[in-house]
Amino acid sequence: MTNPYQPYVQALADQVQAATRLPLGGFDRKTPVPPSADAPVALLFSPHPDDECITGLLPLRLMREAGWRIVNVPVTHGSRVERRAERHDELSRACAFLDWEWVEPAPDGGFRFQSLENLGGNFPNVGSGNDPVFQTLEKPDVITLLKHVQPAALFVPHAADWNARHISTNHLVMDAFRAMPPDFTCTVIETEFWAAMADPNLMVEGDVELVADLVAATSFHVKEVERNPYHRLLPAWMMDNVRRGGELVGGQGEAAPDYQFATLYRLRKWQNGALAPVWDAGEMWSLDRSVNELC
Repeated sequence: MTNPYQPYVQALADQVQAATRLPLGGFDRKTPVPPSADAPVALLFSPHPDDECITGLLPLRLMREAGWRIVNVPVTHGSRVERRAERHDELSRACAFLDWEWVEPAPDGGFRFQSLENLGGNFPNVGSGNDPVFQTLEKPDVITLLKHVQPAALFVPHAADWNARHISTNHLVMDAFRAMPPDFTCTVIETEFWAAMADPNLMVEGDVELVADLVAATSFHVKEVERNPYHRLLPAWMMDNVRRGGELVGGQGEAAPDYQFATLYRLRKWQNGALAPVWDAGEMWSLDRSVNELC
């Protein structure tokens, strides 16, 4: 008997191979919808340019479904000095495709808030100067940013995400939290990519449009995806997250939900100078659940 699953596996392999012929970046963005003046802000602390896209499913849903303002914070522009200007350009275009802002340190110790058209000039600009400042963020930078923005939510890699820069980014943010005033509060959402979390507590569903937009945005990081095709393999990673999340989030032995794509997170609250749990058990956040209830 012929293996009935061989055509299925062959079709998947053929589609991944066919995607090598798709363009990298250069797409037009959708018509942006500026957030309201009082929109809540989510900060995405990205160890490298491209991390914002890879783990960006929940931020994208917060923006599109709930009108949040999404601000990417590139902690570094990578370790290769000769690539930093190019990676800055790739990051700018990826964020613009998603209609996200990004921040850059300014020479005066503040921050510049950037978007290609600045979405009508409705956002604050801190600092001055036009040239990108390629520096690794340090704790005073993060404290300055937290005090200025007062984010409702903050995304950061978990503390065991294998890659040294991912791990140090977690420590950077947590050290800054501990230096904030005692009344500072924020929803903290930890992400994973290089190493899976042992105890995620949130699985967020994505659909074809959301995932395709994240794949397209990741492709703007041209040299990175030429080196390692993160963009083409992102849907497969998000499909595998459904398998893992069904039990890691839903409970051992539980049935996986009927999702095609998902990203796993760990959501807690920073309050009274420490991280505190929000739920007693994991939560499955399907497409028909309001993301506004999360933060």
